[in-house]
Amino acid sequence: MEEVENSSKRKAPELSSEDNSSAAVLDEQQSLPGSTAKRPNLARSCIHEVAVPNGYDLSKDEAVHGTLSNPAFNGEMAKTYPFQLDPFQSISIACLERNESVLVSAHTSAGKTAIAEYAIAMSFRDKQRVIYTSPLKALSNQKYRELSQEFSDVGLMTGDVTLQPNATCLVMTTEILRAMLYRGSEVIKEVGWVIFDEIHYMKDRERGVVWEESIVFLPPAIKMVFLSATMSNATEFAEWICNLHKQPCHVVYTDFRPTPLQHYVFPIGGSGLYLVVDENGQFREDNFLKLQDTFAKQPSQPDGRKGGGPKASGRIAKGGNASGTSDIYRIVKMIMDRKFQPVIIFSFSRRECEHHAMSMSKLDFNTQEEKDNIEQVFRSAIFCLSEEDRGLPAIELMLPLLKRGIAVHHSGLLPLIKELVELLFQEGLVKALFATETFAMGLNMPAKTVVFTSVKKWDGDSNRYIASGEYIQMSGRAGRRGMDARGICVIMIDEKMEMSVIKDMVLGKPAPLISTFRLSYYTILNLLSRAEGQFTAEHVIRNSFHQFQYEKALPEVIQKITKLENEATLLDSSGENDLAEYHKLGLDISELEKKIMSEMIRPERALLYLVPGRLVKVRDGSTDWGWGVVVNVVKKPPASSTLPPALSAPRNNYIVDTLLHCSSSSSENGANGPRSKPCPPRQGEKGEMHVVPVPLPLLSGLSSVRISIPTDLRPPEARQNILFAVQELGKRYPQGLPKLHPITDMGIEEPELVDLVHKLDGLEQKLCSHPLNKSDQSEQQLSWYQRKAELNHEIQQLKSKMRDSQLQKFRDELKNRSRVLKMLGHIDTDGVLQLKGRAACLIDTGDELLITELMFNVHLMNLITIKLLLLLAALYRVRSQVSKYA
Repeated sequence: MEEVENSSKRKAPELSSEDNSSAAVLDEQQSLPGSTAKRPNLARSCIHEVAVPNGYDLSKDEAVHGTLSNPAFNGEMAKTYPFQLDPFQSISIACLERNESVLVSAHTSAGKTAIAEYAIAMSFRDKQRVIYTSPLKALSNQKYRELSQEFSDVGLMTGDVTLQPNATCLVMTTEILRAMLYRGSEVIKEVGWVIFDEIHYMKDRERGVVWEESIVFLPPAIKMVFLSATMSNATEFAEWICNLHKQPCHVVYTDFRPTPLQHYVFPIGGSGLYLVVDENGQFREDNFLKLQDTFAKQPSQPDGRKGGGPKASGRIAKGGNASGTSDIYRIVKMIMDRKFQPVIIFSFSRRECEHHAMSMSKLDFNTQEEKDNIEQVFRSAIFCLSEEDRGLPAIELMLPLLKRGIAVHHSGLLPLIKELVELLFQEGLVKALFATETFAMGLNMPAKTVVFTSVKKWDGDSNRYIASGEYIQMSGRAGRRGMDARGICVIMIDEKMEMSVIKDMVLGKPAPLISTFRLSYYTILNLLSRAEGQFTAEHVIRNSFHQFQYEKALPEVIQKITKLENEATLLDSSGENDLAEYHKLGLDISELEKKIMSEMIRPERALLYLVPGRLVKVRDGSTDWGWGVVVNVVKKPPASSTLPPALSAPRNNYIVDTLLHCSSSSSENGANGPRSKPCPPRQGEKGEMHVVPVPLPLLSGLSSVRISIPTDLRPPEARQNILFAVQELGKRYPQGLPKLHPITDMGIEEPELVDLVHKLDGLEQKLCSHPLNKSDQSEQQLSWYQRKAELNHEIQQLKSKMRDSQLQKFRDELKNRSRVLKMLGHIDTDGVLQLKGRAACLIDTGDELLITELMFNVHLMNLITIKLLLLLAALYRVRSQVSKYA
């Protein structure tokens, strides 16, 4: 692997901001704040690397093609451009002319499409076919329209539309390419180049495997162009391609952004707009601290609660304030008044997109001429539909929005409406577009301004902050190259954020591309259907990016094991048997206490004792809060029927409002009242007492001690006095506060619990009589032993990871899945594909087994159309609800 930094540089135009203010109040009379600092001259440099297989023939005319490490094309170009190419574009084109694969990693709107167009022009020149693949149908449609204007012979193949399937240049989704490879299409034999747009989509949990399988199945003679947003492990990906297809793969990387961005933060419910990152990429810490102050000034609730707990506002209320005027409405109106349109407003929910768009009913951004043009285009577009379909609400409701220059774009819209929105946005007839993040995936539709309605998204597992790579992808839509001096990003937040969180999100490096390879039923069935048998499941597994990353990580794992073993040998092992016994006693006692506590906090037993003033111990996973004071116990409303059984259990229906010692910097406020994400104070920090809603299962101890608490907890002094009282009790009982005894105090007489209590008493006596319990050095010795135990555990885990071959794991999975296919009748006992299996091979956009079973179900086939639609609607509803808790 050789790395060469390209020395070709040219200056970017110098920019200055429009305004001297760095943080300002958002109102109707004020322009968007900017920075007084001028943007320095930036060098448009790039980094070039290349992965080369052993024994590769380097014989190229250096006068025409340059060298492998420094490619430079000096021949007649297949396509010329009306502008001067950036260095990364020149180097990428030189790599293409060497007939070698290339991965181009650059920011959104940097000009990666020019490289794809050159590869297509080369294919036309050399009489070869070329395939352009994308992750989204919308992107395929757009690329088809653009390429049709540039080249004469272009076709389109998506799940919805097929146009000119025998064209020289075929634009398609990656699923279509994979299906062609599985079926051994004759078209593939004529293909010279395949362009994979948005290759970083390969890390998608559901669809990422499609890219991996397509790359594995491509014949080695075909060369590839990979276009991607910036990724941190582009070299590793190139090494995989080199290893898989035995051909060089170049990496051309640039982090230059042609149109600089300014990033502003708007606190929901507030009135300020704060520049946190200027166009030079400098984080404005002074403005961020001013932003934090706006949250601190919001009042607490009457009970002293710093967070919403059970009273937190719902999703629909987000973005509103007491006056009833939406913050999003105000921001969009300000953007239009200041001529910063077009604007894309990103939400992470289809419902929110539509809700926000409908709330713009008082705004109108188009002239009468533009309205007439939109209506004419709209009527022409829906003319292909039947008269009955034209009356659908999804179509009728869209025209009034479009005429006012407002539109919605998400995957739930009809394909016709989505394409219409894209066309109108490109033509400048849509000024404000409310979209989900899929709109940012490669669609070449930049705007001057981008607004984020939230910085959190549900990813199927948790409600997390958006990652740096996701933010880069979406914010990259801001700023039109050659049209805007700068792009503007506005981030709406409804809670206090740590400086490091927002800094990592806006300025952080994109996450590495990690394989999400999995062995699906679709893959197994299609591999069995291949007559020639040249590819097997074993072949796909062995050549996957997943397996490549695993094998590449092994030397690092071995090195880490050696380091841990050396550290473990340095620890003193004298008296290890006594230490092991003492350590085990402590673990056994802790385990028994957990079992006893789980019985004590059953609502029918614990509620009688959870009275105001009772001291309780709180533990949330690994976070130990120590002792707090009960203020109140509330019962949550009955769980919805859509909740999983685990979330609707009786003991989860109670919240104990508890005064806890919290870190001063962890309290956060929201738009519709304060909310809290508290954490215990750090060592040496004073902290303060706040009422925190604690689910009943998080109680890890009930004390027999009660203290009196005032009725009004709003004054900070009242809560601080309680903190002093708790700390004084801790000094009075150095061995720990006395706890309620489950038998003598609570009167629990169940034989199983009584037996557990007796076992606990016996273990505690053993612990007290153990020699190490009274030793002055016992604490230090135990600390050494625990560290050694942790090291040995980590060593065993790493060795187990090395032993558990990924190949064997997938082999076992293949065996189990094949058993299921035989049981369902998709294959016979000899592994030969049956009728149901052949049908499942054709289903690549859903659950192939479920859909096939429904298709072959006799009762389902007898349903009339309306009943079938109702069933499908119910299944969709169940799927959307389950995905929230999956």
